Amino acid sequence: MFLILKYLRRSVGAFSRFSSNISATKMKVLNVAEKNDAAKTLAGFMSSNIKRREGFSKFNKIYEFEYMLFGQKCDMIMTSVSGHLLGLEFVGSYRHWRSCNPLSLFDAPVVKQCIPGYEDIKRTLEREIRKCSVLIIWTDCDREGESIGFEVIEVCKAVKPSIKIYRAKFSEITSQSVKRALQNLAQPDKRTNDAVVVRQELDLRIGAAFTRFQTLRLRQVFPQNLSDSLVSYGSCQFPTLGFVVERYKAIESFIPESFWKIKVIHEKNDLCVDFSWKRVRLFDQLACQCFYDLCIENPVATVVSVNSKPKSRWRPLPLDTVELEKVGSRKLKINAKEIMRIAEKLYTQGFISYPRTETNIFPKEINLSNLIGMQTADPAWGEFAGRVLQDGPNPRNGTKSDKAHPPIHPIKYTSGLSGAEQKVYEFVVRRFLACCSKDAQGQETIVEINIADELFVANGLMITARNYLDVYPYDKWSAKEIHVYEVGEQFRPNIEMADGTTSPPKLLTEADLIALMEKHGIGTDATHADHIETIKSRLYVGLENEKFFVPGHLGMGLVEGYDSMGFPMSKPNLRAELEADLVKICEGRKNPEIVLKEQILKYKEVFEVALQQAAKIDEALAIYLQEQPCQVETSGIVIADLPSVVYKCPACGSDMVLRTKRDGSGKFISCMSYPQCKTAVWFPSIVEAVDVSNETCAQCGPNYHKLKFKFRRGALPSYSVPEDTLCIGGCDRDLLEILSINIANVRPSASSSLGNTQSSAINSSASSVNSARGPSSNNTLTDNALFPASDNIHLPGNARNPPQNARGRGRGGQDRGQRSIKDIFQRPGTFSETSVSNARANANPDSFIDQTSDATVMCNCNQAAIQLTVRKDGPNKGRPFYKCGNQSQCNFFQWADSASSASSPPQNSTEWNRRQTGAFSSDSGLGRSANTSSFGQTQFHRNPSHGMASDRFNSVPSNDSFSGTSSSSGTSGSVGPSSVNSTFNSFGRFAMQSNNDTSTPFNESADNAIVCSCNENALLLTVRKEGPNKGRQFYKCGRSTCNFFQWAEESTNNVQENLQNSFSTHNNVNAWQPQHQTGSVPGAANSYDNDVRCRCGGPGKRLMVQKEGPNKGRPFYTCPKSVDKCQFFMWADEGSSDSASGSSSNWGRNNRGGRGGSSSSNSSDGKKKRKCGNCHEEGHTKRSCPNN
Repeated sequence: MFLILKYLRRSVGAFSRFSSNISATKMKVLNVAEKNDAAKTLAGFMSSNIKRREGFSKFNKIYEFEYMLFGQKCDMIMTSVSGHLLGLEFVGSYRHWRSCNPLSLFDAPVVKQCIPGYEDIKRTLEREIRKCSVLIIWTDCDREGESIGFEVIEVCKAVKPSIKIYRAKFSEITSQSVKRALQNLAQPDKRTNDAVVVRQELDLRIGAAFTRFQTLRLRQVFPQNLSDSLVSYGSCQFPTLGFVVERYKAIESFIPESFWKIKVIHEKNDLCVDFSWKRVRLFDQLACQCFYDLCIENPVATVVSVNSKPKSRWRPLPLDTVELEKVGSRKLKINAKEIMRIAEKLYTQGFISYPRTETNIFPKEINLSNLIGMQTADPAWGEFAGRVLQDGPNPRNGTKSDKAHPPIHPIKYTSGLSGAEQKVYEFVVRRFLACCSKDAQGQETIVEINIADELFVANGLMITARNYLDVYPYDKWSAKEIHVYEVGEQFRPNIEMADGTTSPPKLLTEADLIALMEKHGIGTDATHADHIETIKSRLYVGLENEKFFVPGHLGMGLVEGYDSMGFPMSKPNLRAELEADLVKICEGRKNPEIVLKEQILKYKEVFEVALQQAAKIDEALAIYLQEQPCQVETSGIVIADLPSVVYKCPACGSDMVLRTKRDGSGKFISCMSYPQCKTAVWFPSIVEAVDVSNETCAQCGPNYHKLKFKFRRGALPSYSVPEDTLCIGGCDRDLLEILSINIANVRPSASSSLGNTQSSAINSSASSVNSARGPSSNNTLTDNALFPASDNIHLPGNARNPPQNARGRGRGGQDRGQRSIKDIFQRPGTFSETSVSNARANANPDSFIDQTSDATVMCNCNQAAIQLTVRKDGPNKGRPFYKCGNQSQCNFFQWADSASSASSPPQNSTEWNRRQTGAFSSDSGLGRSANTSSFGQTQFHRNPSHGMASDRFNSVPSNDSFSGTSSSSGTSGSVGPSSVNSTFNSFGRFAMQSNNDTSTPFNESADNAIVCSCNENALLLTVRKEGPNKGRQFYKCGRSTCNFFQWAEESTNNVQENLQNSFSTHNNVNAWQPQHQTGSVPGAANSYDNDVRCRCGGPGKRLMVQKEGPNKGRPFYTCPKSVDKCQFFMWADEGSSDSASGSSSNWGRNNRGGRGGSSSSNSSDGKKKRKCGNCHEEGHTKRSCPNN
């Protein structure tokens, strides 16, 4: 017995664990309805055991229950939104009325974001979807409902991208329709959502642009009447206003006319029958008098014909939304907006079907008998419903169907309603019963008589069966009695001559206005009422006798103003075209992007003309407002402090505008889409003032406006122009270098295409901000960044004169008559930076001397360098030095005791900078001036033979044509007698071709250059500091990326020796290197050896030591890259790199600005053994180091 009980306990425990596992893996489904009432009703039809809990929004509850779905029991979570959850909005400054020109709103980027006040609903969805694996959309099955569903999907997929999504299709909220929807779940309709998104974006752009234009301008023009008015515009509301204005003007312009007619009355047995004259009326009194006299002379009437035939009064069509609004407005005396609100409420309560439908055909699937049977209990129309059931429902069908919802009809019977809800529900029921009944029947008699050859006609009607009229009191069909006449019968009637005048058409009622909107395709059945309410709330129209629409003064003036421009803005044509296109988008017959672009272009053209002819609106309104218009700009709109557009943002396509800093210290250029896009351009302190010119750049294009610069006095040479109009669009690279502007912030890259970000959010990661807020070399331009691969580059030597049609940015388009910064900052003739320096020094001899010695040493990153002390045993132990303060990113290195040395210039020192340049120091804020070169914060004067600072962008690369020498400071090189022309190929790489130029080294007309350790042309500078080296020339790295230094006279001797020992090679270069066409160039000591590989995997580059010492003339291999070099080094005359790697480490670090001492310390003493590059111990190499 004990064993049996023990076994049972184990079985029960296992079953419990199994049940808990089943429960734990139960599928969770999130259901989202359009409104909370709908969610509650839907949940009630799915289950009778519902648990309610709160969400983050107090208006949108959460209902939990179980339901069999997908063949298993699921945990259902039902919640709701409150209409649209997300909305389109402009980004950045475009949201503010006075921050941009309204014209720019047609192209401004927009982003979809949560509507303010609905953040709690969004949070609820994000929390609930995390624990669910399925999402079912229960929003209304129309265009707007489909779009709301996609907004819910977007929010949920952002949290859980793998969620499965289904769409529930239903037309009424009943138990049967809910179950049917769950059994036939479908996928959301993207095309319908696309149509709504197109409509939303167009409404936003068009409405915002015209509304801002009208409101801001008219407030200035008519301050007495419109100073606080919102003068809105909408592509639907304006045609709606146009209908009212058109009818009112038709009445105003109507001229009544007098007319005359003959009346014949036959009275017999107290029954009077009126006969109508077949001529109806005449507008000539004399002619009518003649006919009347003839009839009086012979007043006997003879019956000519008697026709009797059956006549029917057709029962009404099934009820759709437009008919509900029209008939409700006429018969129930409730305005359309209120009727739709009540109908929506009845729908969510389950009393009627979905009230927003264009269908007037009952589908065969609907069981009409059951719906009619529910109404038999009502005392008012129950008996009629019973008769319809006996005869069988026979609805009259129309011709329209939206293929989404059936006509509006009752779902269930109720007698608990009151007030307006009862009136609307009763109308829906009576309309449904009437359309399912029979037509009214009658007998019509038409009698025609002849009096003096003039014909007169009388009609009579006898109703034989009222049928639907018994239940539908909203239709009238009255009987009209008539005598019994026989053909040939004669009688003597009363004959009179009456007069009258024509009358104008009546003012529009709301029903008339809705009918016109439907006829011309303005809005949809769901938006007619909203558009009417909008023009009423803006006081564009008013109501006369609470029934007839009359235009207001503002509405009349606006319509007449636009009409005077020649644009039918108040006509329905433009909007009707859009509505037709939206239908085609839903049907998949039109591309939504094409529709969007076409419609934006149409309205933008109209808007541009409206800006030019805005005075016509002023003139029209002045008449109605009875106010003299104030004088403002004749074209467009005046916005105080409106930022001026300079160019289009290269990251997002928005406008880049000139702004003033918050502290008022200067100006900068930023993107209008900030903070979504953070592209910006900051000007250095040498710019005292800058403004946007109306002149555009002929080379960069019409989207680039030139800037009027005013530079600080003393920051530039005394004879240079302090003010001028220049372009920063990239055509003048010297200007960009001077202002430290990153090319990526002014011009899109060749591989990027801006496109139009109108209907999508901006990718903030694509935006960039120019960090050059002051003088810095960190953002200086590189060849590939400044010039696309397709551009031609101006080269020195034989290639300095490109064809007239070549697009050369190097000189800012001089051949096109456009001035560059170089043209402005030089005298006529050859530009010489040394002459500029001398001129400046002669003007102020003491300006280049600064006795201050406590300046902070700056590294190449423009950061304060940190001072350290050598700890390693050796000759430099204890010697202080400076290194990069930014985690050694720039490899800066400088001995601390060399900062005050006068015998050789330091590699990077603020003190040297100030002493050498005086007024041209970094304190001036000049990042890269036309007369100086900047290396970090160090600037040197240049030799005339080396031209502008930008010449290194145009110079020939030295990778294949120059020989180099190793020194303690870097590597120098000298060119052979053959000059080289360089152009960019289609991949942005250099292609080298030798020419027949046989100029000698260092001839000013040749393209010879000294090459630094970066394999770039070194700069020839002159020592200005007082001391033994004053006036002595030297070479330095042109990019400040290496610590190359070499006296000029040393390089001359090295070149002569190198020419005697030169050799040439034709080795190919791997595909990852820049492309070169290497010829047999005399004097070229550089070559590539595929048998020797550097650490990057490329062929080693062969160079030769040029420095005086025991290794002079000795060949070696190094990394072939010009940037991002590895530390590879190997003597060419040694069998392997293993033995050389140890000695190369110090050389490599010193060459890159590391902490190691001079490389000559190891190489000068031949007795010293090589040391390991890792542990610095003798006896082994880096590769065989035991510490590896």
